[in-house]
Parts: sequence; C-alpha cells; structure tokens
Amino acid sequence: MAITAGSLEKYVEEYPEIQSTLPGQGLAWLEQLRQQSWVQFSTHGFPTIQEEDWRYTNVTPLIKKSFQSAVAKTVATSAPEALASYLIPDCWQVVIVDGHFSKTLSQLEGLPEDITVMALSDALTECPEKVASYLGKAVEKEGHGFIHYNTAWFSEGLFVSIAQNVKMKQPLQLIHIVSQENVATATRNIIIAEAGAEGVVIESYFGNQDQAYLTSSISEVFVAENAHLTLYKLQNEASKALHFSGIYSQQDRQSTFNYLDFSFGALIARNELHTSLGFASSCDLNGLFVAGGRQHIDNHTWIKHQQAHGSSRELFKGILDGRARGVFQGCVEVFEGAQKIDSEMHNHNLLLSDNAEIDTKPQLIIYADDVKCAHGVTVGQLEDASIFYLQSRSVSEEDARDMLTFAFANEMVDKIKVSSFKKYILALLLQKFPQGSIEQEWL
Repeated sequence: MAITAGSLEKYVEEYPEIQSTLPGQGLAWLEQLRQQSWVQFSTHGFPTIQEEDWRYTNVTPLIKKSFQSAVAKTVATSAPEALASYLIPDCWQVVIVDGHFSKTLSQLEGLPEDITVMALSDALTECPEKVASYLGKAVEKEGHGFIHYNTAWFSEGLFVSIAQNVKMKQPLQLIHIVSQENVATATRNIIIAEAGAEGVVIESYFGNQDQAYLTSSISEVFVAENAHLTLYKLQNEASKALHFSGIYSQQDRQSTFNYLDFSFGALIARNELHTSLGFASSCDLNGLFVAGGRQHIDNHTWIKHQQAHGSSRELFKGILDGRARGVFQGCVEVFEGAQKIDSEMHNHNLLLSDNAEIDTKPQLIIYADDVKCAHGVTVGQLEDASIFYLQSRSVSEEDARDMLTFAFANEMVDKIKVSSFKKYILALLLQKFPQGSIEQEWL
C-alpha cells in the first residue's frame, strides 16, 4: 500500500527531470533496472505501517516533506566545517558530500593496486561489466519502497573490490555527509571480498545539526569462499533527519562476515541487515542503538542459512530515554536441507524513562530438523540495588545511573577490533553522559 498520492507526486514528477544526470547513462542493463524500480516506486511509494515489516515505523510525516533530490542541488565546493571531526585516524577515506563523490577530500594515498576503491560512477565507466555482475544481485528483488527509490535514484556510491588472498593493512572509511537542508541523497555501495581476502570497511553517516533531510543508502556485500570481511557502521545523522540504510550480503562457502552497527542520530532511522549464508559460512551481527527525546530507531535483521553447517551469532542492544522508541525485528531462517546449523540471536534493552518504548520481535523459521537455534529478549530498567550500592560508595545517583548505563553499552564497544574507531565511538558514547562521571582515559 502506498502513501497518499499528494506526498508521492513530487518524487514521481522529479525523476524524469534528473534521470539523464544519473551515472551509468548508455548502459542498457542499468537503465532497465532503474526503470523497473521507478515503476515499482511510482506504483507503491514508500512503505507504510500497513506492511508487516514496517508496522512499528511510520515514515509518512517526514516523507510528506517531499525532499528534493541532491542531484538537482548545487554541488558543495568547499569542505564541510565539521569534516575533521568525522575522520577516523589510520584509515583510507572516501568522502561523499550531498550525494556527490569528492576526490579532493578523499584520502587514498598508499592504497595497494590489488585493492580497488573508486566512486561507483567511475566504476560504471571504467569496469561496467564487473559492476553489472554485482549491482542488484544481493538486495531483495521484491523489496520495499526505499529499495526501489534507492535503485532508481542513486547518484553515487562506493565500489570496493579486495583481490583474491589480499589482506587490507588498514580500514577503509566511507564518510557520507549531508550539508544542505531538505535534500534527499541516494547512494549505492558495492563491497567485494574475493576468495581468501580479508578487509575492514567503516561506513559513517553525518549531517548538519537540526537540519531535516533524507539519507537513503544501500550496500551490497559479497564475501567469497574463505574470505573474511568486517563491516562497521556509524549513524550519527542530524537530529531532524530521516535515515534508511540497507546492508544486504551474500556469503560463499566457509566465509566469515562480521558486522557492528552504532546508531546514535536521526529523528527516524531504519537499519536493515540481511545476509545469506553458504555452506559452512558464519556471521556475527551486532548493534547498539541509543536514542532520546522523540527519536525512533528501527533495526530489522534477517539471517538466511541456505546451506548446511553454517553458524550465526547476533546481539543487539538498545538504550532509550525520554519518549524515544526502539524497534528490533530479527529473523533467522533455516532453509530445507540446511542441516547442522548453530544459531543464537539476542536482544537486550534498557529503558531509562517511563515514557520510552521498545518493540521487539525475534523470530525463528526452521525447515530442517538437525539444527541448534535459540533466541532471547530482555527489557528492563536500571536496578535500584545497583544504584544504591554505588551511592554507598560516595557516588551520586546521577553518576551511578551513568556508570551503569555505560557498562551496559560498553559490551558492544569492546567488540570493536580497530583501536582508532573504538576510541572514536567511546568519545561519542561518553557525550551521552552529561554528568561527566566517566573519563575516556580511564577506559
């Protein structure tokens, strides 16, 4: 079911005006893919709460703003003022500002020749056949409105390919910045780890504080046989932003995919994480979302064990204050014939306010009989006994609450294996504790 015609009309009318400016002109396969997605979007629009997977998240109020595509806006010619604060040390960096790749702001010096990193628009020109073999292959064909919108509208993105048996010496950071008011950015990333390769990619999303805009980003991830890929994501968008992110991965036999998500910003955020596992492959999916005020953060995960001997671990934690609302919808599906699967899924949530809310829906769908699958959910508040214990040690009540909340979150921070990124996340997380009872140098 689509949203009202009035709120959809501007997007539909805009597309023919910008279509010729989108990358990949002259590529018949891409033009056909975009056209199919545009027809789907024109017919159905963005998701609504009538759709089961979106029943807890209503994006209509922000979508009715009818954000203008950033493609039609003037390209920023100078670096955003806060750019330095977005950079994670000891990383190669690719910068996309308002949906446009910035060669001058990106830092790829020293990148080995056997690791390809380029703007997707350049890849569509230099190696269109390789892009064609991956673009649209990991994402669900029957996807919802945000997927169709992204496929039709994407103006830029990142193309990463780690050659066979190559091990990246340092992480690659994708920095996505929105600097303008009331714009919509759509980016598409393709990340490939060929057989035996190892690499770390950090996706990060930022925006000017208090501005309203739409971020739509999809990453299609391909982890080949015996490859190991770690993907971190940081979402720290502006306070009035709408953020949709989809990570869709395909894993070949005996591959490993590790994912860790940190969601701190945006007024409404939807994080999708879907992975399909091959024979004896494994994944470790984790996330921490922290929300206050009237923020709404929705996490939707789907682990598909398509072949035997696979394993998966999943842990998402939420901290909600004020009138914030969190959502966790996690599904583990074991396909017929996929025996010897070992899977665990957990969601733990901490409510710091009587008005905060969490909707959690773990689900197991199993079509095999020789598997070990489990899930668990907890929702609670800080324990009075723990607070009293710290107060008895001359800690104020406010500081005691901060310390216990940080301890709950720190389990996820400890999962970060990149020291510079770990320090960066710690600094952001400690900003959530105004009493200043915890110093970063103690950690």
